[in-house]
Amino acid sequence: MQDLRADGGPAGPPRQVADLPATIAAREAAEQPRWVWSATADIYPVLLRAGVRVARCHDLELTEALLLGHAGHWGEPRGVAAALARTRGLPVLPDPPRHGAEPPGFAQGALFETAQGPSVEIQDLLEVYGSQQRRVAETEHPGRFRMLVAAESAGALVAAEMGHTGLPWRADIHDQLLRELLGPPQPVGPPRRLAELTAEINDAFGVRGLHPDSPAEVLRAFGRAGIHVPNTRAWVLREVDHPAVAPLLEFKELYRIWTAHGWSWCEAWVRDGRFRPEYVPGGVVSGRWAARGGGALQVPKVVRRGVVADPGWQFVVADAGQLEPRVLAAVSGDAGLARAAAAGDLYAALAADSFAGDRAKAKIALLGAMYGQTGGDALPALAVLRRHYPVAFEHVEAAARTGETGGLVRSWLGRTCPPAAGPRDAGLDPPDDVAPPPGRARGRFTRNFVIQATAAEWALVMLALVRTALSDMSAELVLFVHDEVVVHCPAAEADTVVRVVHECAARAGRMLFGDSEVRFPLDVSVVGAYADAK
Repeated sequence: MQDLRADGGPAGPPRQVADLPATIAAREAAEQPRWVWSATADIYPVLLRAGVRVARCHDLELTEALLLGHAGHWGEPRGVAAALARTRGLPVLPDPPRHGAEPPGFAQGALFETAQGPSVEIQDLLEVYGSQQRRVAETEHPGRFRMLVAAESAGALVAAEMGHTGLPWRADIHDQLLRELLGPPQPVGPPRRLAELTAEINDAFGVRGLHPDSPAEVLRAFGRAGIHVPNTRAWVLREVDHPAVAPLLEFKELYRIWTAHGWSWCEAWVRDGRFRPEYVPGGVVSGRWAARGGGALQVPKVVRRGVVADPGWQFVVADAGQLEPRVLAAVSGDAGLARAAAAGDLYAALAADSFAGDRAKAKIALLGAMYGQTGGDALPALAVLRRHYPVAFEHVEAAARTGETGGLVRSWLGRTCPPAAGPRDAGLDPPDDVAPPPGRARGRFTRNFVIQATAAEWALVMLALVRTALSDMSAELVLFVHDEVVVHCPAAEADTVVRVVHECAARAGRMLFGDSEVRFPLDVSVVGAYADAK
């Protein structure tokens, strides 16, 4: 263990301790310091299994990734060993692969025997930390970037805690709903309902042996029927007039449930009444989370029926409404849009102000501006938006122009988009975003990045605030999906948790954007089953 001064320098020599988790627990209880360590994903699960929780940390690996992106080197090795090599001007080796598809932290044997290996000493951590402190101070907005680093590190703590705590999951209810949808499981092959739909699809095409799970076979079957379809996506098939379409759409939906969240999934991921996936903070380039196995961020609503609170407990589900348009109002500084975003329904306020009360047209215009839709019904609506809210419109237009020419754009706190046609981060679920090459597609990517990445920052700051506010309660954070937070709490604490999440949402807005008119309201449900949340 090594104490640090406020400036990051050593405050005395490092010292050996006999029981590091116990020493950390005692120090945490006394003063709640900020712990500096290589990677929360490697270290904190070991502490959690020892019954030790910490309030704050500085994650060197996540911070290195943010700084590399800010310098235009997105996707380079970000581990402590690589960061140390860069600091010393030595060759940089790739990061060792992380253990995936198993409970978080279970791949590590002892505390601080991390993926970086025993060659990384505490002096090396201090050298990397000092380098990071200097580089953060050199960014365009150091105060904002420090908030980003703190939020990213806090998110890593939450991710490890949620993986350790788990999401309540009733395996018996899960089995029941699968049987309702699919029929009983079969020892070999797909369940009964999928077999029935396969037969219906074959009959509709007048063939035998067609596998509906094969897009290539389905496309050939449509071609033989004289129908050209570019792909087998659901929205494409719904436009096709053919008797195979209805059973094919049902097959696609049920097949996805069977393969992604069927009986084998439940056996692999639900233990002791809890679903314990491995979350990956910052796993998507916008700053949103990913998951390494388990599909935690893509659970279909019908499957959520198995997410049932413990007896005497409830879920508080808080979802930020109209988040990205409100973020645009805040970051652009457009006074007119900020006034609209002060209302509970931004689109309705926008419609009353500039679109003759037509809420649908106001929504089309704002979403079109953020996502780069320039044709069809959006065109006249965009003209109105440009005329009435020129500052907001120019904010996303400038980001698009930068992207079209291959430039980099940043979020409000300083997260930087990847360069054109950037690499993927393998092994993530969902897969990482990739910035398209220069041109209109990349312009659409960057115009949304500046908004989506900032929305992810707001959500992460809110999550960190909620975690701190709940620290003295029995309530536990159990799920975080983009801009939705789920808290599992005793029924007697539910009202307090509702108040806490509303207060933290408002405080997150103030911390990021200061004295802004923009509000960040939440849709909050208190339910016994996750599927019942509105």
